[in-house]
Amino acid sequence: MADAFVALPGAVFDEVGLVHLGSPMREQRALAAGTAVAPLSDRRVLTVAGEDRLTWLDSITSQAVARLQPGESSELLVLDPHGHVEHAAAVVDDGTRTWLIVDETDAEGLLTFLTRMRFRLRVDPQDVSAAHRVIGGTADATASLDAVAVWQDPWPAVRTGGWGYAATDPHPGAERDWSEAVITASAYEVLAASRAPESIAGRLAADALRIAAWRPRVAAEADERTLPHEVDWLRTAIHLEKGCYRGQETVAKVHNLGHPPRRLAALHLDGSDAELPSPGAEVRRDGEAVGAITSVARHFEEGPIALALLKRTVPVDAALTVALDGEGEVAAAQEQIVPPDAGRTASIPRMPRLSRRR
Repeated sequence: MADAFVALPGAVFDEVGLVHLGSPMREQRALAAGTAVAPLSDRRVLTVAGEDRLTWLDSITSQAVARLQPGESSELLVLDPHGHVEHAAAVVDDGTRTWLIVDETDAEGLLTFLTRMRFRLRVDPQDVSAAHRVIGGTADATASLDAVAVWQDPWPAVRTGGWGYAATDPHPGAERDWSEAVITASAYEVLAASRAPESIAGRLAADALRIAAWRPRVAAEADERTLPHEVDWLRTAIHLEKGCYRGQETVAKVHNLGHPPRRLAALHLDGSDAELPSPGAEVRRDGEAVGAITSVARHFEEGPIALALLKRTVPVDAALTVALDGEGEVAAAQEQIVPPDAGRTASIPRMPRLSRRR
């Protein structure tokens, strides 16, 4: 089925959905200013109905949601027995159902997990993506939509029971205003027909703003080895004092007694080359691979930027390069997100942000 926004002038699509409308930089500015919204075709929507839904989710995930109030937003992770990230979901409850907004690549796996964990409890997890769409933007921009649920991103605030590793002041996501509204498929059609093209932004614009805010996503920053500590996800998705859940022992041990083996870093890429590296590209120090790009974008203020998972032992001031597709590489200036000694016992000085590119 063709996307409702396909008729917009300049619209560029891929197999997932709307990528941009010909001017990703303008779209970023409009999205950040609240004058545009972005159809997030890389999101899927799950719901959980039933009287036990919140206490059940509380018991099987990393976040304390048993007392989540209607309209209150949260975020949770599903970890494997060794504490690695398997699934992630944005969470908002409407008093009757819990809405979970998830990455497209993660939806089937998370639904399978939830279905297997029902046992005899009064819960009913469903994939309702066929009848719903997700639209992103500022709180004011999404408030104007005819939404059945709206999730307000808690990032980068440190939630109750959480812990922040990034010591940068101010955090680059501190002023980020981001919400995701769940609307019906029919409302999506109306939105596409009624909105002016300049009030719509593509997925590239939304992702660039996310990367600039150091905001992790499971589809990008998580592989089979990712611990939540490595990407600073204890801020919003982990409750360190809640009851037992799968992977909790590793979460507590790494945080209280050790350090994560890898660390997320922000990279400012040399803008003299028109080519951007691809996700998965090698990050190198003196020719040796020390990590990999997880997300990359061209930001309207900061220029070419990326997030990368690096070995913990890579010095925070090390000169790095990133491999380009085919041949060649581009220089990268590193900005610390998760420090090498991240953990409860670390003594982390507050670090100023690198100056933005002009």
